[in-house]
Amino acid sequence: MKNKRLTRNFYTKPTLTTAKNLLGKYIIRRIGRKELIGKIIETEAYIGPQDKASHAYNSRITPRNKVEYLIGGHIYIYLVYGMYWQLNIVTAKQGKPECVLIRALDLDKIANGPGKVCNYLKLDKSFYQEDLSKSKKIWLEDRGERIKPCQILATKRIGIDYAGLYWSRRKWRFVLKN
Repeated sequence: MKNKRLTRNFYTKPTLTTAKNLLGKYIIRRIGRKELIGKIIETEAYIGPQDKASHAYNSRITPRNKVEYLIGGHIYIYLVYGMYWQLNIVTAKQGKPECVLIRALDLDKIANGPGKVCNYLKLDKSFYQEDLSKSKKIWLEDRGERIKPCQILATKRIGIDYAGLYWSRRKWRFVLKN
């Protein structure tokens, strides 16, 4: 199978579905003639206004999160602790603020956390609102690998205890088993 860029339709499916479907897909970052490539092996879903761990909880709109309200396929990137960029992919339909955090790529210790993913891919605020379905500097591809449900481990999300027991225990973190 030829490598196939993911289209808008891929990103507009229900967020929990997209979070699982992103596993095994490849992220390609072009810098001049060089390409940085990694297979997505860990994601984490955030389900908009009702999700107390979401930046869009209670339909909140801020300068930082307004991109979440666009149609799926755009990048939502932000800085945490003043030093680590976090790459999120907006999902679902326009006006429905949901996203998936890319937590790890298959590059051993080089990209085994959200901050390391952005460091490896050389991502920063300039990628805010980038459209993955059209961009010439970053996109995702399906390279034909079929992931079966038995290959996906669902666990609770990481670092969101502030959202309370119900939301912090949602098994919305998805890891591709070896």
